[in-house]
Amino acid sequence: MPKNKKTEWQVGDPTISIVGDQFCNPYPMDLMVKRKVQSFSKDNYQVFDPSGNLLLQIDGQAWGINRKRVMTDPAGFTILTMRQKGMTLKNKWEVHGGESKEREDLLFTVHQSLAVSLKTSVDVFLAENNNVKKSNTCDFHASGGYSNISFKVFKSDALIAGVTHKFTWGSFCKGKCNFRVRVNPEVDYAFIIALLVMVDDNEN
Repeated sequence: MPKNKKTEWQVGDPTISIVGDQFCNPYPMDLMVKRKVQSFSKDNYQVFDPSGNLLLQIDGQAWGINRKRVMTDPAGFTILTMRQKGMTLKNKWEVHGGESKEREDLLFTVHQSLAVSLKTSVDVFLAENNNVKKSNTCDFHASGGYSNISFKVFKSDALIAGVTHKFTWGSFCKGKCNFRVRVNPEVDYAFIIALLVMVDDNEN
């Protein structure tokens, strides 16, 4: 977990491509994320660029054991699949490219940092650094949630993304949440959105 003075990922810093290069931009991106509760156990996320163009959709289970969420592009093509691994005190998710479950298609895993905490905190291990039994050094760290503008993602001590605008309680009571996410230059926004969804699920 970052403890030193925080910096921000900037133009000229190395590209952080986890899901794909097509999700990295050389400039900061402000994404509008809309979450709508569809039923007690299901909800839907839609991600738009500043011009209102749909970029990503995430469907799946908001509650239950072994939850599964699928991220698709506007045409419905599956980009990645998030799967929660059972119900434990410290939640764990595995994220694979496309609809795969195969180890060779694993992109990264997400582990809840602490079993009990007032604020959700997770460690992210890329596929090549996924043996946490041998290494406790995570590749990324994320914490917080969209409800209080506390969601932030760090690579070491550098901030690479975070929520910048919270929802209104009126929308929340109607089962809808709108919030804005700032993704810094050269950072994979599909990766950031996947993390936000999983942190949100853990917080809920």
